[in-house]
Amino acid sequence: MDIPSIARWLIGSGLLLIVIGSLVWISSTVIDWGQLPGDMSFQTESMRVYLPLGTMIVVSVILTLLLNLLLRMLR
Repeated sequence: MDIPSIARWLIGSGLLLIVIGSLVWISSTVIDWGQLPGDMSFQTESMRVYLPLGTMIVVSVILTLLLNLLLRMLR
């Protein structure tokens, strides 16, 4: 790979991350991320552990659907 193709790939990846971040930010007004059923939080005097299992499942399903749609459109 030459430098210009790597640069285009990095710019495209950055733009994709901006779009995904904007969608998550906008969706946070509708969905209270981090407070879904299945998210667990444990707290002691000196430590807090947060396990966002429900959120990870929802994000995984959404990303799987988007990736499948994208791959079907590119075929």
